Amino acid sequence: MLDFYGPILSKVLFPSFEAARGRPTVPLLRYLETTQHWPHDALVDLQMGFLRRLIRHAYRHTAYYRQILDERGLHPDRIDSLEALGRLPILDRATVVQTLDARTANAPPKVIITKQTSGTTGEPVVVRYNAESRHWRDATRWRGYGWGGYRIGMRAYHYWGHALPAKSRIARAKVMLDRALKRDCYVDCTPRGDAALMSAVKQLRAFRPDVMIAYAAGASALARFVLEKGLRDWDDIPVLVGAERLWPAEREQIQKAFGPAFETYGCREVMLIASECEAHDGMHASMENLIVEIIVREPDGSVRAAKPGETGEIAITDLHNLACPMIRYVTGDLAVAREAERCSCGRELDRLGPIEGRVTETLRDGNGDAVNGLVFNILFSSLTDDVRKFQIVQRLDGSVVMKVVPKTGDTLPSIASGMINAFAEKYLPRAPFGIEYVEDIPLSGAGKRKVVVVER
Repeated sequence: MLDFYGPILSKVLFPSFEAARGRPTVPLLRYLETTQHWPHDALVDLQMGFLRRLIRHAYRHTAYYRQILDERGLHPDRIDSLEALGRLPILDRATVVQTLDARTANAPPKVIITKQTSGTTGEPVVVRYNAESRHWRDATRWRGYGWGGYRIGMRAYHYWGHALPAKSRIARAKVMLDRALKRDCYVDCTPRGDAALMSAVKQLRAFRPDVMIAYAAGASALARFVLEKGLRDWDDIPVLVGAERLWPAEREQIQKAFGPAFETYGCREVMLIASECEAHDGMHASMENLIVEIIVREPDGSVRAAKPGETGEIAITDLHNLACPMIRYVTGDLAVAREAERCSCGRELDRLGPIEGRVTETLRDGNGDAVNGLVFNILFSSLTDDVRKFQIVQRLDGSVVMKVVPKTGDTLPSIASGMINAFAEKYLPRAPFGIEYVEDIPLSGAGKRKVVVVER
């Protein structure tokens, strides 16, 4: 079936729309498609140029980094390599929350976007960034998705988490129009009962996508359903998965049910961090946009770079966020370090992976149907004024307890607790549910706060 709209969207409408809004997404994307083939040394030089600019700006215009550098007797111009960057402290979530204003620059470029993370580690944070950072994020995402076969203009089926609807009718209409024009179909992957999975298959058949973007566990659950019921009647659809680790068995199921699977890794704080290419041999880091470190904390408190093959924590430096710098930000995820060597695809971008420590437990509602535990992260992204930390625990008897650390006082306001109970009633029907107020939620042995705990 001939597709006339796709090329027009890709070559005319999308570039014109972005340019009209002052966004250099398309020129940046073309640039990144060139730099990905640069020699590795040239890529590192590009990173270091951006890093020097970032450190100088952070020192001159933010109270937090001026104090940090002065305390260590470091001149900004001396931070010009990964080894020198390692002399700065890591930035954990607690510090990110506490230093938001102190990290916000008192000079241009100004903050244009403020986001609240969904809190996949149980402690949502606020992120601020400038226009330049947003443009690099968008172009980097399109390049990384392109390695998996997703290009501007394609019909994209998003089997993703439930998003809270826009507050106004006009805002909702804008979202619907934007999705229609960009050929995006969004289906909630949270319900995992047979009826919900069958509905997702029907929507996929009706939409006839060129590509699928999905939560790893969601795509796997849908793939198992398709295979068990013998429902596949479509040609290969590439599937780009994120939000959770893609396990080998899940990859095999997805490939049988839909088509080739490509793993991506990112977080709301900086968006796409790394993506898998056609070689399926680790994920390429977005080197032009970020410095991605894999670090190991020693018993004496020191921090070092992980050795090839060693698992460590991921630390991110956003090279283009001058408005509110995030330097050596620890995402809370673990990854395996790789040798710096050229991939068989020809790209010399650093690789990492597999990603570890991001597996979300699956809950069961009162009917025994599976429910993706990530659904509550979406709710708590709108409750950051009331909730400091949270954790969902499903007991052996099937009951669910929401552990909550309130921001103020011993309990939540009635509106907030009502939202939680209504959300639980919708997504965990017939499962006994309650809220438990606690003073803190301890970290696991791996240093992460498990958002979902299912007692076995």
